[in-house]
Amino acid sequence: MLGQRGVSPDALAEICEVDPKTVSRWLGGRIPHARHRFRVARHLRVEETFLWPEPSKRPGRPRDGLGTELVGTYRNRASVPRDVWLALLREARHEIGVLVFSGTFFAQSNPHVAKMLSERAAEGVRVRLCFGDPDGQAVAVRGREEGIGDTLAAKIRASLTYYRPLLGESGCGLRLHDTTLYTSMFRYDDNLLVNPHIWGQPASANPLLHLKRAGDTGWFDNYAESFDAVWAAARQWAPDQERTADHGQD
Repeated sequence: MLGQRGVSPDALAEICEVDPKTVSRWLGGRIPHARHRFRVARHLRVEETFLWPEPSKRPGRPRDGLGTELVGTYRNRASVPRDVWLALLREARHEIGVLVFSGTFFAQSNPHVAKMLSERAAEGVRVRLCFGDPDGQAVAVRGREEGIGDTLAAKIRASLTYYRPLLGESGCGLRLHDTTLYTSMFRYDDNLLVNPHIWGQPASANPLLHLKRAGDTGWFDNYAESFDAVWAAARQWAPDQERTADHGQD
C-alpha cells in the first residue's frame, strides 16, 4: 500500500510523529495505537479496517472481549491530537453532535469552528450543539464539585459567543441542557468520542473513548440514545431573550 501511494516508511514516520523503527514494526505485523492507525488510514485514503481488519476477522487472533466498537482510548481528552478533531469534523457527511457543559476547548483549539460547522450544515450535515444551561442547577452543582463555583457558568457563556453566527443557520441547532452530565460526547456520523466525567475533575482531565458504530445494539447506540434524550429535553438557546430577561431583573 505504501508503494502504491508513493509514501516511504520514513515519510510515514514523520506524518505520524514516530520513530522510523516504529513504522518498521508496523510493517512487520505490529498493530499501531489507535491515533496512529487513524493518521495512517487518512493519509493513505483508505479505511482503517482495510489496513488492520477487525479483531474477529484477523486469522489466529481470538476476540479480546472489548467488542468491535472500541477504536481506541486516550488517557485524557487533552491528549487527543488536534488533527483528529479537525479530520472528524471535515469528514462528517450526515451528523455532527456535541454534548458538553462548556466545551471551551472545542472552539479555542479551532478558531474557525463556527465557519466549519456552517459549511458542513450547508452540505446537508445535521449539526446539534448542546451546552450546559449557565443558569441551571446541574451547572451550579458541577461547579461546586470541581471547586470552581460560578466559573463554569461563566465559561459556558464565553464558549457560546463563538457559536452566535450559527443562530438561524439551516441545519444547525443550539440548545442548553440542565441535566446531570455523566459524559461529554462528540459525534461525527458513526464515530463517537465519549469523555466520561470523574467526580471533582474537569472533563479535560478525564479519559476519552473513541467508538465506531458496528451494529444495531452496543455502546455506540446506548450513548447516542442518551444524547438524543438530553437533546429532546434541552431548551433552545435564545441569547437576545436572555439578555432582555436579565435587564428586566435589574
